[in-house]
Amino acid sequence: MIKLIGVQCDVSLGNCEQNLQAMLAHLEAAAERGADLVIFPECALTGYGFESREAAMECAEPLEGPASEQMIAACQKFQLNCIYGFLEKDDERIFNCAGMVGPDGILGFYRKIHLPYVGVDRFADYGDRPFEIQESANLRVGINICYDLAFPEASRVLAVAGSDLIALPTNWPRGAECMTPGPVITRAMENKVYYAAINRIGSEAGTSYIGQSCICGPGGEILAMGSADQEEYMEVEIDVEIPRQKRVIRKKGSFELDRMADRRPEFYQPLINPHVLETPRDRYGISQTE
Repeated sequence: MIKLIGVQCDVSLGNCEQNLQAMLAHLEAAAERGADLVIFPECALTGYGFESREAAMECAEPLEGPASEQMIAACQKFQLNCIYGFLEKDDERIFNCAGMVGPDGILGFYRKIHLPYVGVDRFADYGDRPFEIQESANLRVGINICYDLAFPEASRVLAVAGSDLIALPTNWPRGAECMTPGPVITRAMENKVYYAAINRIGSEAGTSYIGQSCICGPGGEILAMGSADQEEYMEVEIDVEIPRQKRVIRKKGSFELDRMADRRPEFYQPLINPHVLETPRDRYGISQTE
């Protein structure tokens, strides 16, 4: 069994050192609780509600930056892995990123592919890397970020690739109550994976965040659910054998399901045809690199 802890916490906009120290303290507390993997919210290092690309860039840092060095050192000390959100600077580009680090260093990272027109995502560059699986301690982990939850294709690609767990660092603001727990339950159930959506609380730049982090099991069952306004730890035991057996037998020989084997991808071509719909970025003239 693998012990997962999701950290629902507050984040201070632009106060990266304060946020980093808070995450390091949470890692120590999670280690005391026996965690193997710890997940923090989206942009947990930097905050999310930036009002310009320039302001966001001031808080961004490279993947192999000083914050990741300290997070890796803590993972080495406590012998665990963690996923945390930050703004990644890559030359003149900036990505809403989630890094996965552990005792051996950087295990992987994901740059947010689906960008809503809100907060720092108005100014971030579109993610340019494919969805990938990171392996650690016999656990296959896929990463999405926040708005990706609204696009079932993002989770399905990770499930087809063999993910046991999909981690979703998120920043759900007031008004996004529809995102939890319903869609989290659905993504877990339809892919037969563990799904951990870890949100923040508090407020920044006039926006309040709703907490209600949710971790679901491969059958869509809610394993842990956060409150709306409290910092807390959501603790779940993961059995990797459950998501790896995709066939669900209700009654042998007469009621069996396999949502991977039963797919008909030859009929899904319209899903990957390019579209020409105008985005809010087009409408407001936001320039960024694709």
